[in-house]
This record gives sequence, C-alpha cells and structure tokens, in this order.
Amino acid sequence: MNIKLHTPKSLKAGSGMSSIKQFLLSLFATSVSIALTFGTAAVIDHHAKQKSKREIVMMVMCDMYTSLSSIEKADSMIRQSMDVQRQLAENPALFDKLRFQIAHLMPRVEYTETTERIFSSSIETINTVGNVLFTENVAEFYQMRKFYKSNICDSVFNEVAQKASFTTLKGTLEYQYVDYALISNGVLTDMQHLYALCKEMMEVSDEEIEAYRKERELIEKSMSEEDDTSNSTINEIMQLQKDIDESKSKLKLE
Repeated sequence: MNIKLHTPKSLKAGSGMSSIKQFLLSLFATSVSIALTFGTAAVIDHHAKQKSKREIVMMVMCDMYTSLSSIEKADSMIRQSMDVQRQLAENPALFDKLRFQIAHLMPRVEYTETTERIFSSSIETINTVGNVLFTENVAEFYQMRKFYKSNICDSVFNEVAQKASFTTLKGTLEYQYVDYALISNGVLTDMQHLYALCKEMMEVSDEEIEAYRKERELIEKSMSEEDDTSNSTINEIMQLQKDIDESKSKLKLE
C-alpha cells in the first residue's frame, strides 16, 4: 500500500525558512493554547473541589465539637449527682438544701441531626471528602452520640420519673448512678478519641473549628433576626386587618 503524505504548500520547496518557522510557531501556539485551556479548567475544578471538601469537613468537625461539648456536660452532671448523694450520705441534715439539685442535674444532650443527614445521605458528599477512614470515624461518632442520648440520658430520665423518689432522703440515696457513670465515661472517652483522630486526619486545628463555629453563630443570629423582622411585619399586617374588620363591624354599609 502506498501512502502519500501531502506537504502543506507553505512547506514546499521554494517557500523558504520563514514559512517553516511560521508554521512551527503556529503549531506551538495552538498546543500552548490547548494546554492552557484544559490546564486552567482542571485547576479551577480542583480548587472548587478542595473548597467544597474543606467546607464539608469544617461543618462536620464543628458539629462533632458541639455534640462532644454537650456530652461532656451531661457526663459531668452524672458525677455531680453522685457527689450530691455522697454529701447527703455524710450529712443528712443537708437534704432540704440539696434535694432539688439532683432534679436540675438530669443528664441531657442537645444537638441537631442536620449535618449528620447531609453528610450521610449523599454519596457525592462522601466522595467529595475522599477519605474513607474519616467517613467511617464520623459515622461511628454519630452512632455513639445516638447511643449516649438513648441509653444514658433518656434512660436516667425515665428511671427517675418512673421509680426514683427524690422527695425523701432514702429515695434520693437509693438511686444508683454508678453504672451510668461508668458507661458515660467509656463512651465519652471513645468519642473524644474519634474526634481527635478526625482532626488530625483532616489537618484541622482547634482554632479553625472555633473560628468556623463563631462564623456559623453569626450567620444563624442574622437569620434569626431576619425571621423576627418578618414575623413582626406579618403581625403588623394582621393587626391592621383586625382593626379594619372591627371598624367595619361598627359601620352600616349598604
């Protein structure tokens, strides 16, 4: 098979070296243009993905931080309740003074599942983070959070409501916190470990988490103020209509 290569007219004999240089420069410029086009697009895409990844990571870490703070407080409440029992056992005369403290020391955790749902329900979100171990640690953290609320906070509250009687010294001293205190400490320690691992894994500092948390608080405060303004306007409109209706009822309109 004979293959004929067609030489551009500009490169045929007699066209001169200037034409060759012009062709090569044109080819080089085209190549550079293509490289820059695709290279720039790749850089922009990479930057966008990294920004999205960082935002997701910071959102999750902030949620973990807030949840952990609430659970640390609940764990402290259980031990404080035991300390009140110790004081009463050593000095029953303090019962009238301390009896109501236990009721205010019921362990409870406060959190929303918004971030958990966003993080867990979308495979795209998980792919954006791109770290399987981080995803597994976060999932385990959220499972422990649910366990703590259900099996410690809710259980203590239900038992106290159904069985314990803090109206008497005997009832106050007979309630056993020890099992809950031991479980609480164990779960809290594991959650603190997972939190520390996630921070290290994604190279996030305490200062960054605190700054992000404050930024979110400002946004939420601004949104709350906007809602208040909107509600005030709605109330004003409804009051105007009420005034109109009341005034109309006093008129005899044909």
